[in-house]
Amino acid sequence: MNKEILHQLEKKYEALGENPESYLKGLLYAKPINYWEYIEVDTLLTLQKPKTHFKDETVFIIYHQITELTLKLMIHEVEQLVALSDFNSEQTFTEKLRRLIRYTDMLITSFEVMTEGLDYEDYNKFRMSLTPASGFQSAQFRYLELMSTPVLNLVNQDGQKRLSENPGLDEIFDNIYWRDAGYNRETGKTSHTLKAFEKKYLQSFKDLSTSVRGRTLWEQFQKFEKPSDNLIFRMKDFDHQYNVKWPQTHLKTAEKYLEDKGKAKEATGGSPWKKYLHPKYQQRSFFPNLWKNQEILEWV
Repeated sequence: MNKEILHQLEKKYEALGENPESYLKGLLYAKPINYWEYIEVDTLLTLQKPKTHFKDETVFIIYHQITELTLKLMIHEVEQLVALSDFNSEQTFTEKLRRLIRYTDMLITSFEVMTEGLDYEDYNKFRMSLTPASGFQSAQFRYLELMSTPVLNLVNQDGQKRLSENPGLDEIFDNIYWRDAGYNRETGKTSHTLKAFEKKYLQSFKDLSTSVRGRTLWEQFQKFEKPSDNLIFRMKDFDHQYNVKWPQTHLKTAEKYLEDKGKAKEATGGSPWKKYLHPKYQQRSFFPNLWKNQEILEWV
């Protein structure tokens, strides 16, 4: 065996205050790792549990599980940018943005699995067994938003008008754009979908917002004294892909399955989906100051 490797292993475990010999002896008894064990394939393939007998429900479940795993990949990258402390070089920041854009592109293009891959009649039957669950309840989607931009940027124009001069965190979250999918401000009624979602996740959203204050993706970007045109382009590209192109693709799919002869069917979560899903209504931008006089909705 290469003596240099042995020397490096000894240094590694000595630095931890451990006996290198004990770890090396452990290698004598360790079993070789197999692909299916490392990837947890058997466990992964048991996580699809359809509620009906319709075959395409399995497609629907797997697609959304892939989406959640992709969001986890994106959060993995943003967490590293949030923790970044060296702003002398743009290399790491730019590379992470490239990854975020690539993953967002996956989310956009993979929507064809839904748009073209489900039987129309079957989908409109099995989806009713999913009430009141909704993709709106994806917590990872919200975590990614909160790590990307100060939470105040997630309040749309109507919500901004309702805020006091110096709103606290609770007030901001009461007016955050996504509440419009389940809270009727005229009647004061909250849908079960939103109630259940906030009961499970709202405190974690507030805790995350507090913990990343001053270090969101937008605020980290601002720490570069003179960001290059390339870095600015990457920031805008991610913002546009995630907050415009992906929602537009989602809306297109929803229109195919939930619109019949110009009449919109009710979403499983009860939200006014045709209005709520449109980027113009959400008015979501992670980096609004980068757009200035250029509308994010018009950027190509």
